[in-house]
Amino acid sequence: SDLADLRLRGQVEAERFVAGRAATVSVPLAGVHRAPRADAMMVTQALLGERLQVFDQRDGWCWVALENDGYVGYLRTEHIADTLTATTHRIAVPLSFMYPKPDLKSQPAVPVPMLAQVTMVAEEGAYSRLADGRYVFTRHLKPLAQTEPDFVAVAEQFLAVPYLWGGKSLLGLDCSGLIQIARHAADHACQRDSDMQEHSQGTAIDPAELSDLRRGDLVFWKGHVGVMQNAQTLLHANGHHMQVVSEPLSQAIARIGATRSEVTKIRRLCSQSHLRNGPLAPKIYSPEIG
Repeated sequence: SDLADLRLRGQVEAERFVAGRAATVSVPLAGVHRAPRADAMMVTQALLGERLQVFDQRDGWCWVALENDGYVGYLRTEHIADTLTATTHRIAVPLSFMYPKPDLKSQPAVPVPMLAQVTMVAEEGAYSRLADGRYVFTRHLKPLAQTEPDFVAVAEQFLAVPYLWGGKSLLGLDCSGLIQIARHAADHACQRDSDMQEHSQGTAIDPAELSDLRRGDLVFWKGHVGVMQNAQTLLHANGHHMQVVSEPLSQAIARIGATRSEVTKIRRLCSQSHLRNGPLAPKIYSPEIG
């Protein structure tokens, strides 16, 4: 509360304004916390190669703002590098590994999540050598300019992944993290939290129009979001199942409405012509199972 970004001078009140310094996330997955303590709530995660601005540093923690969505919080200093290397590729599968050699048996094999950014130097057989000397299986990489055509198909790759508050990877994610990963993979701007997404994604549809939903529509409750796989089926990470599930929307509405709130908004994304067409046969989680 005692400092603010220098670019906000005149817009907010603060004891001091600070010009941030550019930095990069240097580990595959870094927790961003609400306070500078390991036991403080994790509010989101930052991915390898992600750019950020550092505004303060003390006692092994940095107060940062992530450049891709403006999210702020505390990140361990050891997880940040001041070297700004131009990245060339992203991890395009839910999880891959970085190896010390172009050999799947080599160790240590370091897990690296979807959307992490790396710098490819050369291809060696089936692997790509990175600027730091490690290797990634080439077919797990895509150039940064090559985006996914169907963001819902990206989200569907995370079925059964455990629920983790603030999570953004195959190791665990929350409802808005799932939506943000999928939207970013398709090169669409998307803020981090469900309330932010509710006010910024697509155009609003009357929540009463549940009979005319389409693949890609986002359905919101107070503090929660899911995406429609088709007219009847919702995909979402949720604390009831403690994982990402695919279930009938009517079932989710009845359960969430009884404990939290009714549907607050539906957002239809501006263009859905790129979404995969055709009927789906998703795995359904029944109340008896979940």
